[in-house]
Amino acid sequence: MMNSTVLDTPGGAALPAGNDAIHSGPGPEFGPWLEKASILIVDDEPGMRNFLVRTLGPRAKQVKEAADCEEATALLDKHHFDVVILDNIMPGKSGVEWLTEQREIGFFSDAILMTAYADLDTAIKALRAGAVDFVLKPFRSNQILNAVARCLDRMRLRRENHVLRHELRATSDHVLLRDKLIGSSPQIQEIRETIARVAPLPTSILISGESGTGKEVTARSLHALSDRASKPFVPINCAAIPSEMIEAELFGHVKGAFTGAQAARDGLFMHAQGGTLFLDEVGELSLATQSKLLRAIESRRIRPVGSEREAQVDLRFVFATNANLEAEVEAGRFRADLFYRINVMHIEMPLLSARGDDVLELADLFMAKLSKQLGVRAVPMDAAVRAGLTRYDWPGNVRELRNLIERTLILGRFPDEFRDDRDVGTDHQTSSRESDETLDEMERRHILAMLHKTGGNRNEAARRLGVSRKTIDRKCASWDQK
Repeated sequence: MMNSTVLDTPGGAALPAGNDAIHSGPGPEFGPWLEKASILIVDDEPGMRNFLVRTLGPRAKQVKEAADCEEATALLDKHHFDVVILDNIMPGKSGVEWLTEQREIGFFSDAILMTAYADLDTAIKALRAGAVDFVLKPFRSNQILNAVARCLDRMRLRRENHVLRHELRATSDHVLLRDKLIGSSPQIQEIRETIARVAPLPTSILISGESGTGKEVTARSLHALSDRASKPFVPINCAAIPSEMIEAELFGHVKGAFTGAQAARDGLFMHAQGGTLFLDEVGELSLATQSKLLRAIESRRIRPVGSEREAQVDLRFVFATNANLEAEVEAGRFRADLFYRINVMHIEMPLLSARGDDVLELADLFMAKLSKQLGVRAVPMDAAVRAGLTRYDWPGNVRELRNLIERTLILGRFPDEFRDDRDVGTDHQTSSRESDETLDEMERRHILAMLHKTGGNRNEAARRLGVSRKTIDRKCASWDQK
């Protein structure tokens, strides 16, 4: 058994009373995150530093030590630490004073303050400086281990909470299809094979395709099959974040970096630490942000807004766009060096109309899942409806299909334009030209009907159809509709 007796040193340091006080492994009682943590110890007493290194070294990924604040600052400039264990009483500058200074220039760790003097004033100053835990000397090894474990667990919960809040604010489809590709068409089978080959690699991926074709689903599949599956997947719609806020959202900011920045905040890069960062609509980023993104990808380091110090990140990058980035590069709206940096592996998502009977498989899934979510009876899909679904052009792709099924469940029947009785039970074949004309007319009637329902509001019609406003404008222009 471990001897937990602690000897007090003249300077207040707590030292173990024997080598058996130090475990050889991380131990389940301190959580699985400790063995992956990087820790900095700042104390002017060699005995205390030695005790903490011997206690934490066998359990953590990395432990470094500094004898004074100046040495600690230099280490923070070069490395990222998850936790800093800091003595308060040191020559020249107290731990609280040093921590306050570091918060102002960019401090990205959780801090544990050690002190031999437990007065209320010191505790208040420590909390104001940003310390998250307070350890009184002398202490046992398991006390500091528990304090570190609490810090790491708090960090993990904070990041998970931020990611979940971010996803709840996102405008992506609910939870259906988020983690798997549905369909048996050759195009989807080929994409599955590509995902299986590239997922275990650290290679950056560019996914292209029209809105609603399943780019985020593909990105989530890549993450789920990678060695980062247990870490966060953070999706970011670059087009949904105001241009003046995008840098702070991505990279974070320090307190006072701009008007309204009343406290420091980690960016989405830091919240995705160890996992996958999915940047959707990357073509919508400004040239200035593109430059910062390129540097972050190449150096794996970010500089929060207002910070004098960079933070290191460990991420897998997946990008998506519905724009032609090569054309954007030629037009000068997208950096060529960034395009070639992110276009290492390219996955093109097919249109739903090109996936054959996948539309029926998806319709069945949406019908089963959404009927449960809405608490209504599923609407039968007879042969006429199934024929209509396969013949429709689906300009909004999978998102439009999902919206149609939800609308059908609410109304209790499929719209008449999605019933096709012509060829049910016969082998009659129409010419390709007649079929194309019928599909075009069906698409035209559907879009114009939605515009009529919304009083000509193209933004609302696009939202209900699950397509972009640009698609509505382009179609109306081709039909001479003003």
